[in-house]
Amino acid sequence: MAVRERSVIAPGAGVVPSLAELVALRGSALRPPAPRRGRVGHAGQAPSATRGRGMEYAESREYVAGDDARHIDWRVTARSGRAHTKLFQAERERVSLIVADTDPALYFGTRTRFKSVQAARVGAVAAWSAQHRGDRIAAVRGSEREAPIPPAGGTRGVLRVLDALVRWYARPPQDDAGLEHALKQAARVLRPGGRLLVLADPHRALAMPIAQWAALAQHHEVELLLMVDALELEPPADRLDFLAGDTRVRVDLQDARVRGHWDARFVEPLQGLQAVLSARRIGVHVIASDADSAGWLAPRAPEVVA
Repeated sequence: MAVRERSVIAPGAGVVPSLAELVALRGSALRPPAPRRGRVGHAGQAPSATRGRGMEYAESREYVAGDDARHIDWRVTARSGRAHTKLFQAERERVSLIVADTDPALYFGTRTRFKSVQAARVGAVAAWSAQHRGDRIAAVRGSEREAPIPPAGGTRGVLRVLDALVRWYARPPQDDAGLEHALKQAARVLRPGGRLLVLADPHRALAMPIAQWAALAQHHEVELLLMVDALELEPPADRLDFLAGDTRVRVDLQDARVRGHWDARFVEPLQGLQAVLSARRIGVHVIASDADSAGWLAPRAPEVVA
């Protein structure tokens, strides 16, 4: 449905991302990163507590399918009654993998820019920030035909990812296979200890099994970046007119029951997802289409950027 009222997007502005605007975000990505969670380390050329296999012990965690049985921590296993494996510091560059959801719902917006354009901008900030950390950068989307953008370091690596983001978010791809497919590809590309940054539509993220998110977080640092429109989170307290084909639909948000349905559709699921994934040590950031594209990098208490 297209919003016929209160849209403040100028014709052509904020509808399609450009390579120039993504390159220009480089300076915004150089903010000091948010404090790391204790479970995940920062990686660069120097030794770091990423989930690699070096020589220096870092910590132990519960064993999951696919872990090397040779690294089982028998002392912790005996003490806890559950199998644990040892993790080691890694002396290598870490890979930051950007997963781009290309759900058609993202190609929409009522303020400043489409959610798809904000996704491209946030992905660019993530790529520049990863380069600043010393990581190699890669990207993937849910496609059965297009191969992932392989990991590469330096400015060259960032520009390859930015070029892909511009292509992917210019218009809805015809071969979109969904976020779940993209994350399965990511799991094959990213080695343990990598950083996973997921750009997604909230409802696609909600449709993912929690167990799949938890499995990714067992091996990687995971940040989920959800794109929303300001209208979805803070609709006006009166009436909205929508156009669906040739049919005009009026939504009366003065009606408490209608307002409740709106919140149940757009607001409450986000709050629930944040609570569930945060408990599994996954960072969840809700980013409005008119928000600062780099605001999620800054250390701050609220997770919602509006």
